[in-house]
Amino acid sequence: MIELTPAQRRDFRARAHHLSPVVTVAGNGLTPTVVAEIDRSLQAHELIKVRVQGAEREQRDALMGELCASLDAAAVQHIGNILIVWRPRREEEKKVAQPAAAKRAGGAATAKSAAAFAAAARRAALAKASAEKRRTASRTSPARGRNAGTPGSGRGR
Repeated sequence: MIELTPAQRRDFRARAHHLSPVVTVAGNGLTPTVVAEIDRSLQAHELIKVRVQGAEREQRDALMGELCASLDAAAVQHIGNILIVWRPRREEEKKVAQPAAAKRAGGAATAKSAAAFAAAARRAALAKASAEKRRTASRTSPARGRNAGTPGSGRGR
């Protein structure tokens, strides 16, 4: 279990203030699947809130201690039925992310944001629909132009 200094604890409490709980521990307690989900959340976010339902204060304190000991995390705060837990990201995730970042930096292609990708897809779909509309309109409308030969066109000789 990681021990925090009072200054670190204060900083983590401030950072966690706006967070919503990502995991809920209910009547079954800390099952292996719940612990695995908390572990994944800690790896992704480092600082998380866990909601505990249906437990008294002493049970929540014991749950916090058990959780931090099993996941090698630090207990930041226990207020009401909310537990705030912190653990730094493990190295194996960082090693996986580094080659991908190096590959992107070295390649000619650049990554687009999701919004830019969606906007480009919308523009392409609109252009395709417009072209299709023009094609079908030219097939179904009568021929227009100089040699149409329709009476009353004003161009006849």
